[in-house]
Amino acid sequence: MARVRRRDTRPELMLRRALHAAGLRFRVDRRIEGIHADIVFPIERVALFIDGCFWHGCPIHATQPKSNTSYWLPKLEENRRRDQRQTRHLRAEGWLVMRLWEHACRCPEALLIEQLKRAVVARRSPLRERDGQRRAARKRRATSRSDAAPTGDSA
Repeated sequence: MARVRRRDTRPELMLRRALHAAGLRFRVDRRIEGIHADIVFPIERVALFIDGCFWHGCPIHATQPKSNTSYWLPKLEENRRRDQRQTRHLRAEGWLVMRLWEHACRCPEALLIEQLKRAVVARRSPLRERDGQRRAARKRRATSRSDAAPTGDSA
């Protein structure tokens, strides 16, 4: 179990790349209320957890251990109970908790990314959204001015 990574797994990296390409900025492996979340949008108070199919009991891909079942079955069941406790706790503190299976993150579909983006943007304050739009407009104006400026090559 020491080889099982807590962060930077392949499904997590693929999801992070897709979220970043969609224009979302986030924190990685952040601790919230004593709970480690895989991806966090702190201002919007959105926490994403990418649950491994084996470790968290995916209804589609989970497999049952064939050896040492007296150890593994209670451990896997405790993982599921802990997930439920953590989700309840964060929701009680005002966080939007989203749990994704690792198989959904391996090749994140555009629909999944759009749903995540909508959930994050919906939790932004209108004032912050307006500031972001103003910042983007200023940036566009600045780049259009620099494109129109003379180069100084007058020969």
